[in-house]
Amino acid sequence: MTDQTNLDALRAEALQWITDDPDKAGRDELYRLLDGLPETADELADRFSGRLKFGTAGLRGPLRAGPNGMNLAVVRAAAAGLANWLDAKGAEGPVVVGYDARHGSREFALETARVVTGSGRRALVMPGPLPTPVTAFAVTRLDGAAAVQVTASHNPPQDNGYKVYLGRELGGDLGAGAQIVPPADTEIEAAIEALGPLSEIPLGDEGETLDEGVLDEYLAAVASVVDPDDPKRLASVATPMHGVGGATLVKAMVRAGFPAPSLVAEQAEPDADFPTVAFPNPEEPGAIDLLKALAVDEGADVALALDPDADRCSVAVPTGDGGWRQLSGNEVGVLLADHWMRKGRKGTYATTIVSTTQLKAMCAARGFAYMETLTGFKWLARTSPDLAFAFEEALGYCVAPEFLRDKDGISAALVVAEIAAGQAARFATLQDRLDELAEEFGVYETGQLSVRVEDLAEIAACMKRLRANRPASLLDEPVVDYLDRLPEADVVTITTANARVVARPSGTEPKLKAYLEVREDVGGDLQAARERARASVEALKAEIAAVLGVPH
Repeated sequence: MTDQTNLDALRAEALQWITDDPDKAGRDELYRLLDGLPETADELADRFSGRLKFGTAGLRGPLRAGPNGMNLAVVRAAAAGLANWLDAKGAEGPVVVGYDARHGSREFALETARVVTGSGRRALVMPGPLPTPVTAFAVTRLDGAAAVQVTASHNPPQDNGYKVYLGRELGGDLGAGAQIVPPADTEIEAAIEALGPLSEIPLGDEGETLDEGVLDEYLAAVASVVDPDDPKRLASVATPMHGVGGATLVKAMVRAGFPAPSLVAEQAEPDADFPTVAFPNPEEPGAIDLLKALAVDEGADVALALDPDADRCSVAVPTGDGGWRQLSGNEVGVLLADHWMRKGRKGTYATTIVSTTQLKAMCAARGFAYMETLTGFKWLARTSPDLAFAFEEALGYCVAPEFLRDKDGISAALVVAEIAAGQAARFATLQDRLDELAEEFGVYETGQLSVRVEDLAEIAACMKRLRANRPASLLDEPVVDYLDRLPEADVVTITTANARVVARPSGTEPKLKAYLEVREDVGGDLQAARERARASVEALKAEIAAVLGVPH
């Protein structure tokens, strides 16, 4: 094909899409690109390089017109596919529709509601922009067939997305209120592909707007995870990072008996442009700098950071020298697990294959059941009927699976506050408790090699190099276990007596990730053990980067 032939084919494809796009703004956007040809050919080709696929994370992509973006046309198709799938499954009940404060979120939520009501099913729309965990809670509390949350979580401002949760009927004992897993994703995707023209999808009204009662029920539930007899005296600061969790977190803290946290003023209100952070993700360097500064000014005991849809929580603690340190997700997970174990919470404690192995050691020593899963809360939620607690290193924690089988930053923040207040009552900190656990179980130092790419083929090439150049040793210790999880998952785990590497592509971002862990015996000198472990993690990062062929 000649270049002109390619351009003509691209123009024809775009014009065909425009005839079926229900959004005038989207149509105008594409017309402008067509008018700019041939200079806009690459941009237009990217938008028509394929359709945004519906997977276990639902949809997530840049806000832009065309099939390879988040827009009203793609959302209408996704909602219709979901509605048809629910009908095919014979599922009764309404669809709960929630949304955050990102660009387009409310419009996408109302479009979803119109499609759901047009299919003959009730749509229950949240009363305003609210955290994702409220929607996950509501789908079971309101006996929904499914729930949709319009959010891109911690993605950049130009993105949006679409998460789907199952109710009791389709989710069963383990999946009620949890995100979908295969084969639901492929079945919904097939239902989307089977649709005819979007103009033929019947549309109803915008559904029933729920009152604040559903939020009040959620707040009552999360407040109940805190022991009313435990200490509540606590000075805390927090940030919702321009997202929707600020007001809900304050209400939950007060309802549980804690003083209200001081919020970072610049980040307290929802702002879809996320002006004070490069990436609205608490894990990103510099993302909680304003929070730490406020913690210093306030003389706080603990600092809490929610991601924009409030399903994840990061924690920072004072270092004793006037500074503050952000805890890793593994450290917070271990603190939460230890708290529940000491409270006598029975059941299974679960984490993922990329999270710290310290939880496994704690369960073995204390007599608790342990399970691990592939990465993602959709798997953690389904580990066991007696699930007591679950966490993943990416700042996700499920502290109360009895009413919410998904990660929830707000209920996790309340339990962190409970631990911190208990420590403060004995003139100690969260770091002191981590030190005590290190003395008991050894130092588990974790790190991560994370490589962001422009071309996803680079990730595949790195994983291929890792499989082709299988290390015989790490940190001068022989490899005792090499596990390649293909075809189940694109994950490689390499283990020695005291170190472990887990390499995988990110499921939500264009990144390659290698999760690193080194264990050191304390040997009477905790500080020296920590220093040895940190140095070993850095050396391990260099070794694995060389194998993958990436900079570190």
